[in-house]
Amino acid sequence: MPSSTTPTPAVADVVRPAPTPPGRPPLRRPRDCAVSGVSAGLARHLGWPLWLVRTAFVVLTAVWGAGALLYAWLWVFVPWDDPRPPGAAPGTAGAGDATSAWKTDAATEAARAHDVPTRRVPVAWLLTGAAIAVALVTMAAIALFGANGVGGTSLPGWVGGVVLATALAVAAGAWATLVDRRDPARGPRHEYVVRIVVTVALILLLLTQLSALRQTGVAGFVIALVPIAGILLVYSSILVDRWRELSGERVRRIREEQRAEMAAHLHDSVLQTLALIQNRAGASSEVSRLARAQERELRAWLYDGDAPADSDLPTDLRDYAAALELDYPVRIDVVSAGLPAERASGEVAAASREAMLNAARHAGGDVSVYIEGNANAVDVYVRDRGPGFDLDDIPDDRLGIRQSILGRMRRAGGSATIRRGAGGGTEVHLRFSTTPSPDTGPAYSREGSRG
Repeated sequence: MPSSTTPTPAVADVVRPAPTPPGRPPLRRPRDCAVSGVSAGLARHLGWPLWLVRTAFVVLTAVWGAGALLYAWLWVFVPWDDPRPPGAAPGTAGAGDATSAWKTDAATEAARAHDVPTRRVPVAWLLTGAAIAVALVTMAAIALFGANGVGGTSLPGWVGGVVLATALAVAAGAWATLVDRRDPARGPRHEYVVRIVVTVALILLLLTQLSALRQTGVAGFVIALVPIAGILLVYSSILVDRWRELSGERVRRIREEQRAEMAAHLHDSVLQTLALIQNRAGASSEVSRLARAQERELRAWLYDGDAPADSDLPTDLRDYAAALELDYPVRIDVVSAGLPAERASGEVAAASREAMLNAARHAGGDVSVYIEGNANAVDVYVRDRGPGFDLDDIPDDRLGIRQSILGRMRRAGGSATIRRGAGGGTEVHLRFSTTPSPDTGPAYSREGSRG
């Protein structure tokens, strides 16, 4: 009889399903590529080695050009990888689950707009070198043709070299203008240099053809038009690029006009209705808080547009005020004058947020935040209409004002003043200067009560 202690297979081990293979990645071209990213994207999609995919394209090209046609078709229709999020390492774009987790705020959208593809192979210079080499061989053939004094009714053998050199030069100029100009590794200067080099090569080829014009006759004159047409085509790619810019500017202008019309309509209807709801309901009402939040979001969408949110002091305090209005029965107006150099991560911003939090938590109602600054100094005023309190009556273990406002500004080299407002309530004045005078040290003071 078998022992009762004989181990039996666990149920989980018996019914555990076999692991499923991970899904195949989408067919997308990587933004960091050699030329077009077609081979790399197809290799990643199929799970093949990169060298095998490239070899397959070369072999298929020998079969009536099927490889070249397939490569061109994939180049046109396969999209790029999604842009990398800020701070991500190259090559992390394109993972489907990671893409969905990226933030979609305005700053990220601006980063995505600037994440353009970059190519490691200098295609424009390869085409330029090939054009120069063919042009030199063709000029040598033209010189030998003229020295031998050979003439006839048939076209000379160097005509194909003229056409090939011109085609390579045009391709180099077009690639530098239409592709490399937007590549962050190259740019406009690279485009100008390539265009000048191919232009010089075509001019030298044209002059060499003209030297043999007596032997070639009318046929030589017609062939001489090929480099001239090539020079025109090299610079015609500039017109294509300018046309793209004009078309984009026209689309942006139309969008701005539509946004302005929509903003005017919403301002006359929805925004005024939301403002009326706030005035009738009062600042401490839940309805007023919701109307205030909707008004703020609608105004930001209408008037900020697609501009990225700057991490400056006014923007940070406006965002913080919007968050406080959702948590407390308060209405906070943030007004900025000048262009303060203080960033959102500075000590002034932290002290201002603490003052706004105290006003929202203890005073409620209407709170005004006024920011005035320039490149050398910034002043922040936080005013409320609460009952106020005496700073000396606060227990010593309550460090919200003593350390988070007064102590923080003192350690940063600024000053903080707390006093009773002219119409009641409390006013917190924070001042920070980037160029303090030698005889003026950091200080803080308290005057009256704090609400």
